[in-house]
Order: sequence, then structure tokens, then C-alpha cells
Amino acid sequence: MGHNHTHDHDADHVHSRGNGHGHHHHHVDPNAGDLRITFAIGINFLLTLVQIVGGIMAGSLALIADALHNFSDAISLVIAFGARKIARRPSDAQMTFGYDRIEIVAALINYTTLIILGLYLVYEAVLRFIEPEGVDGWMVIIIAIVALVIDLGTALLTYAMSKSSMNIRAAFLHNVADALGSVAVIVAGTLILLYDWRLIDPIVTLLIAGYILWQSFLEIGPVIRILMLASPPDIAAQSVLDSLRDIEGVADVHHVHLWQMNEHQNAVDAHLVIAEGFWERADTIKASAKQRLKSEFGVGHTTLEMECTHHVCLEARAIGH
Repeated sequence: MGHNHTHDHDADHVHSRGNGHGHHHHHVDPNAGDLRITFAIGINFLLTLVQIVGGIMAGSLALIADALHNFSDAISLVIAFGARKIARRPSDAQMTFGYDRIEIVAALINYTTLIILGLYLVYEAVLRFIEPEGVDGWMVIIIAIVALVIDLGTALLTYAMSKSSMNIRAAFLHNVADALGSVAVIVAGTLILLYDWRLIDPIVTLLIAGYILWQSFLEIGPVIRILMLASPPDIAAQSVLDSLRDIEGVADVHHVHLWQMNEHQNAVDAHLVIAEGFWERADTIKASAKQRLKSEFGVGHTTLEMECTHHVCLEARAIGH
């Protein structure tokens, strides 16, 4: 009986942050969060409607374009909201790991659309440099101010949640990008009307596009890492390996897999080779390994396979398989 397989997942979900020590997160109440997002979606759809009507009345293509940006904001919030709801479903026969990762997928969708938006703004700005356009009067600026207020309101509604959720952070960045777009319309519009300084419009647009692209590329990396089952950025696989090998009665460790189940939960899967004469203490060694993974690295989800020295996996790699 060379193998003893164990799996441990703490109900309290010990989280890992920063220096690798586990601690508990105090999340925003889910229902209160849902209410905030619902309200944010509502005001964004309303703003889209107001801007389209205003754009038609003022004959402003820029305002209609901004309305489409706001519509994309509302859609990003709908995606984030839907993902939040689905993520709360318990695991089932189809999704044995649960639905948590839908939020990571939603974040990937929203960051990808932000990158497309940023590149589109660069394209628009270059066209404006070649052929500068005027701004169609004060109505455009007034509606841009209304848009800015609503964008800032939406950003405030989602800011608290964005700190602990990649999914909400992506939607939040959509709003920040849009608020900056409104600032550009106000600043450029005012300067064009007062001084006819038309180049300010594409210059400000390029600055905003640069900010959107910089933030998106910065944030999309961790999202892709989770989906690719990469090891958590704050835990070195070699450190986990060394720590497990240091336990009394452990002759060797191999097949170490370290990944993020979702944004806040890390997991370890490993094979421990029990030293000669220690097999009777295999359960104690296993408990010690679990405790060490939890206290040193904040890992609450562990799957450990115990092997005796006579039944070791042949040519096994220390990390990976």
C-alpha cells in the first residue's frame, strides 16, 4: 500500500496576499455590491440615451461617439455584474471547481475591449492631427460635463469593490477611461471655442489612449496568468519545494503544482516521498505539510499524495509533471 492520497480545502478560504502570509479578507456585502452595480448600469444607459439625443440635436458626431463609449461602459458593467452572480453558484458535476473563474473571464473580455478602445482612440487622434475639426458649440461641453459627473459617480459606486476584484476593476477602468474622455471634450472644447486651438483635441486624446493602454496591459497580465494556471506571483514554487523537503520524515518531493484557483485562493498539489521507517507517521507528516503550506504561504487548498520509497514515480520532475 504505497500511496496515501489526501485533499484538503479549508471552508474559511485562507487568502494569500503580499508577503505570502495568509489572512482573511473582509469583502463588501455581495447584495450591497449588486445594488451599486445595478444603479451604475441604469445611469449609464440613461446617459447613453441623453447623449445620443443631444448629439442629434447639436449635430455632433463627437457626442454620439461618446455615447457609444458610455454604452460600452454599461455593457462592461453588465458583463461584470453577470459574472459576479454566476461566480456565487456552488460547484456541481459540470463545474467541479465551481464558477469563480467566470469573473476572471469577464475581466479578460473587458480588458480586451479596453485595449481595442485605446487603439481606436489613437487612430482617431491621428486622423484629427491630419484634419483638425471644430467642436459644435457649448451644448457638447455641457453634455460632456453631465457625462463626467455620471462617470465619476459610477466610478465611486464601483471603486470599493474594484480593490478586491479583477472583474470589477476592469469595469471600473472602463468608467475611468470614459471620465477622462469627458474631460478631454470639456478641455479641448473650451480651448477651441476660446482660442481656436484645435490641436489640443488630438493631443489630449492621445494622452488618454496612452493611459488606457498602459493600465489595460498592466492589469491583463495577472488575468492571463490565472487562466494559464501560473503560480501565484507572491509565492515561489522553489520555496514551497524547499519548505516541504525540510519536514522530518520527507525523503523527497516531486510533481509540485502551484496555481491560483481564483484571484484570492491559491492551491498546491504535490507528491511527498516518505522516508524509510516513517510510513507509520505518514498521516502526521501530511498534517504537518498542510499546516506549513497554510502558515508559510497562505495556501488553504492542498492535494498531497504520499509515496513510500519503494513506489516512487520514475523520472519525476520536482516542479510540474
